[in-house]
Amino acid sequence: MPFVQFNWEIKNATSSDFLDRLIIFLHQWRLPLLFFIAGIGANFSLTKRSLSRFYGERFVRLFIPLLFAMFFTIPLQVYYEWLQKGIIKMSYLTFYPKVWELIPYPEGALTWSHMWFVVYLFVFTILLLPIFALFKFNFIQQLKLKADGLFKSPLALILPIFLFASIYFYFYNDWPEQGSLLDDWFVFNFSISLFLLGYLLGDLPSFFTTAERYRSNFLITALMAAALQYIFFWEHLEWRKLTSSTDIYQYGFINSVMIWCLIVAILGYAKKYLNFNHPVLVYLNEAVFPFYIIHQTIIVAIGYYITKLDWPIILKLVVLIILTSLAMFTIYQYLIRKFKLTRFLLGMKIKNYR
Repeated sequence: MPFVQFNWEIKNATSSDFLDRLIIFLHQWRLPLLFFIAGIGANFSLTKRSLSRFYGERFVRLFIPLLFAMFFTIPLQVYYEWLQKGIIKMSYLTFYPKVWELIPYPEGALTWSHMWFVVYLFVFTILLLPIFALFKFNFIQQLKLKADGLFKSPLALILPIFLFASIYFYFYNDWPEQGSLLDDWFVFNFSISLFLLGYLLGDLPSFFTTAERYRSNFLITALMAAALQYIFFWEHLEWRKLTSSTDIYQYGFINSVMIWCLIVAILGYAKKYLNFNHPVLVYLNEAVFPFYIIHQTIIVAIGYYITKLDWPIILKLVVLIILTSLAMFTIYQYLIRKFKLTRFLLGMKIKNYR
């Protein structure tokens, strides 16, 4: 992100057109994929827990890490951003008390930054509790399970595309992406739909079996849709401003096809090739949320110094990726994973390690 022209915490003096377009593509589906997977996770969790226990678990594993990140890790991002922009010239220890003034960013130093994803998940959990409660009734759950047979056809798997396209049509132009929760209606409605779909489809075996069987078809369809987006919109970096109704219908439908088909393809390939237990998968599965919490702070901190170097962008990018990965694994392994307090603060289950 330091090497693209889009707004971010720290910026390189020059940007890369290739990385601009790569980030545009990745940006479309990476968070939608996570929201859908989070919905599946909610389904699994609720099969083993009462509604009250589920909410308590979500509070501990979402809200506590959110507060910890906002007050103890994300401030470092604001510090380096303001330092690079010349807003401040002071040490981090001098800067840090500004966080506790509780003035929201950008006027102040308090922000949830990339943790907006966690904010939305926690809010979705609260808003959807009545629906979760409804499916705790056995006869309603059984009615849903009877729909499993519908998903033996790949045609059933494409139906959500029309839901997502309608959200584009009604919200995309008027409510641009912000991650601010209260005035972010395109992202809010798109994301809660994915989360709810993940919950509803999470225990339907035919959905995953069909995704696996037709994974290549969905992947090819997604890549074709992405190619169309590049041809008509993404090649021109003003693509976010869709000025005509024709543009929004075309953009919204093609993007919905790409996002949903790519999600289904990824689930299909994961079921085919990752449906087994292995120590590495167990390790990474436990590490993924702490990685998400700390990754951007590490990128910003290291990137601040790398962007000052007179190196080609590709060299800066490779060094940034290597150093960030090493820092994340080191911090996770030695400062987070082995201690009860840090596991609690970063949303992990508490275990004993020797």
